[in-house]
Amino acid sequence: MAEHGVENGGARLERKVMVAIDDSECSHYALMWVLDNLEESITKSPLVIFNAQPPPSNNSFTAAALSSARMYCSVSATPEYTYTIQEQNKKLAFALLEKAKAICAGRGVDAETLTEVGDPQSTICDAVQRLNISLLVLGERGVGKIKRAIQGSVSSYCLHNAKCPVLVVKKP
Repeated sequence: MAEHGVENGGARLERKVMVAIDDSECSHYALMWVLDNLEESITKSPLVIFNAQPPPSNNSFTAAALSSARMYCSVSATPEYTYTIQEQNKKLAFALLEKAKAICAGRGVDAETLTEVGDPQSTICDAVQRLNISLLVLGERGVGKIKRAIQGSVSSYCLHNAKCPVLVVKKP
């Protein structure tokens, strides 16, 4: 991948690479793959490390023991509970991004980090467009066909909807 493009007037354009990560081994592998294989691109242009925090849920399930059986009841989450979950998710996201940034710094790569709350599929694609990303890199989780059909695949969604080339890194 070329490090810079040339605009019609001869001015240089930045080529940004974004790696979307979560706490999975597959996304860690994708970040390491970028550091190993796109060194020239990411040392001369911005590397963006992105994390999508899950949106807050208004419902929670609780289990009540009834002798040897359990009864599951849907209960509405209180605002305090929702806030606590959001704050915990934010702390985890910042810790994950700081770890990724430290890995990059150890390789001499200056990385920008960004986290947003929302569905990972749309949140990643929105960030790609808003930040003018030139290449999106994701790790492949390797979920089964049935689970992918029911839940959808973030990488599949991004392949079809991101406004830039998408590289899905599969862990061997």
